[in-house]
Amino acid sequence: MRSSSYPAPPAARTGSPRRTMRTMLVLAVTAGLAMAVPAAEATSPARDAATASSVADAEAARAVSAANAANAADLADIAAKPYMGWSSWSMQSSKYPGLNPDGDYSYLTEANVLKQTDALAAKLKKYGYDRVNIDAGWWRDNDWKPGFDQYGRQTNDPVRFPRGMKPVADHIHAKGLKAGIYLPVGLEKEAYGEGKVPIWNAPGCTTADIVHPDLRTTNGWDSSYKLDFADPCAQKYIDSQAQLFADWGYDFLKLDGVGPGSFKSGDNYNNVADVAAWQKAIAATGRPIHLQLSWSLDIGHAADWKRYSNGWRIDTDIECYCNTLVTWENSVDDRWDDAPAWSDKAGPGGWNDLDAINVGNGEMDGLTKAERQSYMTLWAISKSPLYTGDDLTRLDSYGVSLLTNREVIAVDQSDSPVARPVTPLGDQQVWGTRNSDGSYTVALFNLGDSPASVTAHWASFGFTGNASVRDLWNKENLGPHKNKITAALPAHGSRLFTVRPGGEALPTTDYEAESAANTLTGPASLAGCDACSGGKKVGNLYAGGKLRFNDITVRKDGIYTVQVGYVSGDARSVTVSSNSGNGTSLKFPSTGDWGTAKTVSVQLALKAGANTITFDSGSGYAPDLDRIDVPHSV
Repeated sequence: MRSSSYPAPPAARTGSPRRTMRTMLVLAVTAGLAMAVPAAEATSPARDAATASSVADAEAARAVSAANAANAADLADIAAKPYMGWSSWSMQSSKYPGLNPDGDYSYLTEANVLKQTDALAAKLKKYGYDRVNIDAGWWRDNDWKPGFDQYGRQTNDPVRFPRGMKPVADHIHAKGLKAGIYLPVGLEKEAYGEGKVPIWNAPGCTTADIVHPDLRTTNGWDSSYKLDFADPCAQKYIDSQAQLFADWGYDFLKLDGVGPGSFKSGDNYNNVADVAAWQKAIAATGRPIHLQLSWSLDIGHAADWKRYSNGWRIDTDIECYCNTLVTWENSVDDRWDDAPAWSDKAGPGGWNDLDAINVGNGEMDGLTKAERQSYMTLWAISKSPLYTGDDLTRLDSYGVSLLTNREVIAVDQSDSPVARPVTPLGDQQVWGTRNSDGSYTVALFNLGDSPASVTAHWASFGFTGNASVRDLWNKENLGPHKNKITAALPAHGSRLFTVRPGGEALPTTDYEAESAANTLTGPASLAGCDACSGGKKVGNLYAGGKLRFNDITVRKDGIYTVQVGYVSGDARSVTVSSNSGNGTSLKFPSTGDWGTAKTVSVQLALKAGANTITFDSGSGYAPDLDRIDVPHSV
């Protein structure tokens, strides 16, 4: 796996883009901290004191509840749109010559943050980029040894940030920008201090009280002890951290290593309670702070992430941990496979985070121009936060053109739904969404390693006839196009259009998968489906299971754009054929879960009169099928 940004430098990766688990270096800790003795008794004086103060805690809880109510609207306001800005991690993690002259991750210093702040304000602020996010390491020295205050809270490394963190936030604010900071989830092992460290503003509470007695670990690197929220002292610790950041003037917190996710599962790695505690603590400070979660969050808990935070990483780190900032294969290209499942999860108040957009520095980015444009295109249509990890003092002209294209930024910031594929996954893909004004945002991608043409058929969007097309990257009107648009694209290339229908809705005939006229083979069977058009679907399409739609009638021979309604909690392939023709294996993108139905369009040759359309699972597992919609004409 490609991991997230917090721990010591990763070992070099090899293998396929999905790769194996990133090797983590063990954090250097003193013997006394590493071998800390577990708290032995649940009836410690600290716990007794916490219990004795339960009446006061109840009053405090009511105050927090009031603060939560007062700030409820602020949660949506904080993330009404995907945020835009700059983050430090991409340059910190790169081995590009000159970026980290004092060793791995040494780029992160006050001087460099302020330099990027000034560049952001001068070059990108007017386009909407208004956040400066300080990532992992601000409390660690160049040997990655951490620093904590007397209450077990992270404190700035005096070499990296000699003036402390508040003056940095003040400088960022003075430029009209917002300041962001970072923490790993849980109590860092080095902060435990044999369980004797007191908790700020929580008389009687110590670090022994806030974690489980067996010192079970948590987060994506097992670098922290898991907090035990059965003890009120644990919430007090989160409160103390949130208040510290509020006092320093920070507007944004990235909470990293959060699970379920980060390639960890099980009770130890379930940090939903931590995220809820952070939301509560932030509300109690009275300062609106955007809470962002990382990394590779479990989609099964999407409702929790949306309830308690303002954004969530859906994938591994974008960085390659190599001699550039990123590479196409590690792991920019993964997002085309992983983003569709999350398309329904985002909206005002909380957004799917695809990670940093490193498209501005040319050679240092490690990408071709075509790849840089495709990268930015996917982020925009997915409504991901747009935060660059580039060196803003060294943007090339092409990078500036990508980062400052107002029409593309408007796609990201608009109120239209998140786009998703309208064709199966593969080397050539079409993505799109319907906008509130009746137009469509349409993206064409060639993810193959050689040039290819890609066609968007208007039938995939449910209309036919002429449509006016505007090219957003080239900022030009292309005039009317009848029924489709085709573009010749370079390897890993893309185009992005606004399409305004001038024709009519495409008439279709719907054929339900559960119809008695169809033929089921092997284990294929009917099942209930609340999300499906007829309340039923055909599932158990595996081990040779087939669904054949019979008596599909059209007026003339031709290639038809057939919409397939389906349900699939993960991306699955199925072989689709018409009549006695050879089938084509097509990979349908995930619908997000097994209770959500979506559509994807396929091109099929049909003849005048009656036809059959067959979906064959082969030896694998295919999506469940809801229906097909067949146009009356080609």
